[in-house]
Amino acid sequence: MPLIFPQGYENLLENVENTEKAIKYVKDMFQENLSAQLALLRVTAPMVVLSGTGINDDLNSVERPVAFPIRDMGERKAEVVHSLAKWKRLKLGEMGVGPGRGIYTDMNALRPDEEMDNIHSIYVDQWDWEKVITKEDRNVGFLKSTVRRIYEAIKVTENKVFVEFPQIEPQLPEDIFFIHSEELLQLYPDLAPKERENEIVRKHKAVFVIGIGAELSDGKPHDGRAADYDDWSTPDSYGYLGLNGDILLWNPVLQNAFEVSSMGIRVDGAALERQLALRHQEWKKDLYFHKKLLAGELPYTIGGGIGQSRLCMYLLRKAHIGEIQSSIWPEEMRRSCSEHGILLV
Repeated sequence: MPLIFPQGYENLLENVENTEKAIKYVKDMFQENLSAQLALLRVTAPMVVLSGTGINDDLNSVERPVAFPIRDMGERKAEVVHSLAKWKRLKLGEMGVGPGRGIYTDMNALRPDEEMDNIHSIYVDQWDWEKVITKEDRNVGFLKSTVRRIYEAIKVTENKVFVEFPQIEPQLPEDIFFIHSEELLQLYPDLAPKERENEIVRKHKAVFVIGIGAELSDGKPHDGRAADYDDWSTPDSYGYLGLNGDILLWNPVLQNAFEVSSMGIRVDGAALERQLALRHQEWKKDLYFHKKLLAGELPYTIGGGIGQSRLCMYLLRKAHIGEIQSSIWPEEMRRSCSEHGILLV
């Protein structure tokens, strides 16, 4: 995506010191609200996992992980996480957590194949969360109720930011709007997926798009998803495919749909078998994580990631994610941003 330079952009927090204070405030407040809404315990998580175990997140199955050999483990290769989608489920199984409770963690990842722009960085920081559910909870109604709880945590945080920093006025609507990606395609058949998102989120301001990963009626998925964490192939009660989706908010600074979370009910054994076959990845069934899941040794879960820098960027009305996090940026990008009043840290 090309860089966006909002006309007349200014830092509402005036300086770096106030911005840093506000970033901490948002992070502290939101994780407290999220934990309360979903009954989550904070846990410590790894930054690296062993290669060849199937634990790392494949994202769209094309991104390269940062990998290196470990001397004291016979040069066995490890890789920096992309996310902790599958690790969290293993952790919940090890902890013996029952339905209705879960975990969250600060996840720090490196994604060197990201195309850097206003909202994408090679450094990713998010709250990765996962919650144990029952088999009966694996339905779109339960998915929606969970999304509403997360949205409430975001709204509460936005209102508290306004109390502390009154120059940042609340923008979020009372309720979040739900639509399946197939319905969205039928609504805007001549638009590309991101353009459809812009139109629906411009109208409703806060939207959850359901069903991301399976092919739609035009033969293409709304967006890519790996085969082995979100369930994007199980039919819901309306006949559409998928028990996952994205939370999108209307960004008043960038004037576009702004993704803050990707989440969903996770695959059970049947969905994993089906999705691996659809992606021609049956070989993964021999990996550590996949064998445990297919053997019925892991709990049913729902989970996702909520971008920390993304959420701070939205709530503090920033134009570039580099105003929130310290990362590596092309010099030309730094120069262009500076010329438009956007100072990257």
